[in-house]
Amino acid sequence: MMTAYGTSQTAIEAMKRGAYDYVLKPFDIPQLKELLFEALAAAKAMKQIVAFPTKLNAEESGQTIVGNSPAMQQVYKLIGQVAPTSTTILITGESGTGKELVARAIFQNGSRATKPFIAINCAAIPENLLESELFGHEKGAFTGALAQRIGKFEQCDGGTIFLDEIGDMPMTTQTKILRVLQEGEISRVGNNATIKTDVRIIAATNKDLWQAVQRKEFREDLFYRLNVVRVQLPPLRERPTDIPLLVAYFLNKFRLKNPSGPSQIADEAMAAIQRSTWPGNVRELENCVQRAMVLASGNTITLANLPEEISRGARTPEAPRPVFSAAVPAPAYDMPQAAALAASSAPSGDLSKTTLANAIETLFHFARSDKQFKLLPAAERELIVRALAETSGNQVQAAKLLGVTRATLRKRVDKFGIQKRMAID
Repeated sequence: MMTAYGTSQTAIEAMKRGAYDYVLKPFDIPQLKELLFEALAAAKAMKQIVAFPTKLNAEESGQTIVGNSPAMQQVYKLIGQVAPTSTTILITGESGTGKELVARAIFQNGSRATKPFIAINCAAIPENLLESELFGHEKGAFTGALAQRIGKFEQCDGGTIFLDEIGDMPMTTQTKILRVLQEGEISRVGNNATIKTDVRIIAATNKDLWQAVQRKEFREDLFYRLNVVRVQLPPLRERPTDIPLLVAYFLNKFRLKNPSGPSQIADEAMAAIQRSTWPGNVRELENCVQRAMVLASGNTITLANLPEEISRGARTPEAPRPVFSAAVPAPAYDMPQAAALAASSAPSGDLSKTTLANAIETLFHFARSDKQFKLLPAAERELIVRALAETSGNQVQAAKLLGVTRATLRKRVDKFGIQKRMAID
């Protein structure tokens, strides 16, 4: 909704009637574009059906919970039991196991399915903006608050909010979430007045929240409030019988975008995939299948199209998450080999100041000797490409690795022309 009169009554009524957000005239065009992008993504997530198929067909293009193993059957039963209620749900499991899909399945099968569903990644929003995003703010509440903003809890009144990565939520914001759960009330930043809200909270984390409580990093009372019903998602290595079904699903999914791509996988390639432990779980398997389809020259994915650590069976449960070289395109600038060697000479996880200084000096030496070499853009782009490859295209994790916000990373991805379709959220 667009208006020149930003009264609270108008904004709240607009949200109750189904508006995603409202903007005041005059408005900022880039900000409006970003808001439209978010609204379209939210609408797609709300309408997209999450199914539990035993058979897959080529028409299925949306994200779907896939698997018929005993472990997943237990998950489906629990979803069916908790969906009709308004109970707070905590979804736990390793990264890449499909926690948001389960949250949407609970929403779509529940009594609030006709109301809004809003997903918030607590790790992707800067700490100083998360509270405003969730609860809204008044005009002048802080620097940059040029107008009143309605938060996600008000927008989602009567619906469901999915708080992903809640283990990364700041302690101050945890206190306000506890108040929502206990009292059903919120307060906008810059205003002490309370606003009643009826929202079902589904939270998810890949962290051990009880250990975080012990370390005083997570509120104990909030933990108990969230942990009313817990849905524990099994890692892929604990449900190997689902792997062929997942591979078939991903083949169908990617062939919808590229009908000329391979439609089958060789037996030896499937055997290698089933032997892998998949520390990145379903998300990593999806990236692997996508990579193999790109590299396959015929109608069949062969062993040679798989990453080396999978094709040779070198993966062990303790092995680090692999870097998929095809997850992002090659950089436009080649970083000097000497700098790369210098940067990799330090022990893993312990890059010394001396080694870092040597790498930087090597880069400057190369820039001085080649006037066509643009040092800063080349280094920045390479770091982004490497971070996306290191995290298998996960922009949230890549942003954390680089020490920037997800919004900043997204702007850099656009600036350098890195293919978005390879940067999987």
